Amino acid sequence: MTQLVWFRNDLRVADNAALTAACKSQQPVLACFAVTAKQWHRHDWSPARARFVLDHANALSEELAKLGIPLSFITATDFAGSVEKLKDFCRRESIRHLHFNEEYGVNERRRDKTLKQALDAMGVTVNKYRDQTVAPVGSILTQQEEPYSVFTPFSRRWRSWIDAAQPTLCPIPEAVGDIIEAARYDETPEGFDSPPPRLVETGEDAAHQRLEQFLDTRAGDYKNLRDLPAVDGTSMLSPYLANGVLSGRQCLIAAHQHQAMGGNQEGLATWTNEIAWRDFYINILYHYPRVSMHRAFKPETEALQWNTPGEKFEAWKAGNTGIPIVDAAMRQLNQTGWMHNRLRMITAMFLTKNLFIDWRLGEAYFMSKLVDGFLASNNGGWQWSASTGTDSAPYFRVFNPATQSERFDPKGEFIRKYVPELAKLDNKRIHQPWAGGVIPGGYPRPIVDLKESRKEAIARFQALKN
Repeated sequence: MTQLVWFRNDLRVADNAALTAACKSQQPVLACFAVTAKQWHRHDWSPARARFVLDHANALSEELAKLGIPLSFITATDFAGSVEKLKDFCRRESIRHLHFNEEYGVNERRRDKTLKQALDAMGVTVNKYRDQTVAPVGSILTQQEEPYSVFTPFSRRWRSWIDAAQPTLCPIPEAVGDIIEAARYDETPEGFDSPPPRLVETGEDAAHQRLEQFLDTRAGDYKNLRDLPAVDGTSMLSPYLANGVLSGRQCLIAAHQHQAMGGNQEGLATWTNEIAWRDFYINILYHYPRVSMHRAFKPETEALQWNTPGEKFEAWKAGNTGIPIVDAAMRQLNQTGWMHNRLRMITAMFLTKNLFIDWRLGEAYFMSKLVDGFLASNNGGWQWSASTGTDSAPYFRVFNPATQSERFDPKGEFIRKYVPELAKLDNKRIHQPWAGGVIPGGYPRPIVDLKESRKEAIARFQALKN
């Protein structure tokens, strides 16, 4: 009665529902991970994310080996190929029970449905677990048993559910055999070479150390510091969360423990709210499959006539728009594979409102660069910024990037780091170098008028109502 655990977006041993259930069976346990390079390309994975995932799959293999569980790497071109390889693996290893934690993108759900149908016919029992969110996906509903489409009421219900349910961590699995030699995958999948330098350390232990360090040193000031890109004020846990090296439950419970010990309540509450945002966007992905099919959450916005991308889109991607905070943010993304969250909103809103370029192009570009590219959060953030998504505020909310820059990078420290052409400007002019005086050589003039483009974007949204 051999058990097989299929690891996907859950590259951890601790607090893993599928792994824990398999180990509880008291039967032999095997594990596998599928490398599907062409599918990763179709989903716009970045080289940084591919390397991060494979690094952590290797680290996971080492941890499982200590439990006597061998991890096999299955190589396939895409999801369809992985289904065939998994069927072959189950036949070859006489698997009787398959365990996996659910994923919620449309392609992932179709893959899992196809595999289950095939394994049912083979007499293999498929066991699925809703492990990706703190509150199980689909459990946070309105009084009318409908999914929430706006964050604030969702978060209230989410917090009441958390208080009532008091989530606990899955027990750490006990060894099911003697320590074995760990398998490794050391190839570079085609098309995923030349990633940026590693942003964070590899492994579950490193993830937990970063979590504890953040809670001990910066979480108390999180509310005040999280929007300042020049300050080390965020947790930098997003790569681990996006790829399942850490779970939302682990983060939430650790935060609650620090609150109980007298940690700054306001800072910790603000950070906990980010976990609620993550659950919210995953629920949106689950309840509204169209958002993972390049469709707008608000169907009426499909009628918007976006501008042709052209040179302005290329300037945005390269960080050469003539808007310093936008350019600094895009250069951070291109150089590191990560972008500060406040800047993600600024750059996304600039692309979709000032340049009026289709949010789908920006969404795909971010995914192609981010080490923490996660469909639910990336899509949710882009559609929020473009006013095609779940944002309850009117479409005429349009960030002014220069004003945002003055507010959140007042001394221009972040801009100076990534746009050295402007380093010698004073703290006022660095945000709007075009406003008086000579623009430093080599730096472009703004590719769009911020005020006029804002008016035009609002007019285009208003036209949808006519």
